[in-house]
Amino acid sequence: MPDQNIPAHPPVVVRTGTVADVDGVMQLALMGSAENGFTTPSPQKMLRDVYEALSLDHGIMGVIGPPGGELEGAVLLRISWPWYTEERTLEERGIFVHPDHRDAKGGRFARLVEFSKMTALQLDLPLSIGVLSNHRTEAKVRTYRRLLGEPAGAFFLFNARTGGAVEGDKTDG
Repeated sequence: MPDQNIPAHPPVVVRTGTVADVDGVMQLALMGSAENGFTTPSPQKMLRDVYEALSLDHGIMGVIGPPGGELEGAVLLRISWPWYTEERTLEERGIFVHPDHRDAKGGRFARLVEFSKMTALQLDLPLSIGVLSNHRTEAKVRTYRRLLGEPAGAFFLFNARTGGAVEGDKTDG
């Protein structure tokens, strides 16, 4: 008989990524770009942004998985300055859960959003986070609404679609 005090699944933990995670993060970033991007990704440019965040240089990454190992999900957060102000903000540049772990117990996506919220609170910065996708858009917006409250606008793409778009997808607006 199994021990009643041992959880069936270990809890999902989001930790601060380090430079040892660069390969795993880049794998997720390239997968995310293929699924959600609307322009051709530049791995070199992505690597600069990722490496700076993993080095805690004007950013941070939350990752799920062992240090230096295969990652299940990640969120890239960068400190930025909107063009119209001298005030800093925390900008989510990408949040992605590996497809093999999307249906697994533990709520990886929600944990990454919570990491983002906690980081914004710790830094005392407003967090900009959201959906830029033509695939399952309404479902994604509902999830963000549940985790963050009401949205503050919408994104529109003209003359482009995100890479993960499925023709005839009935969940998109």
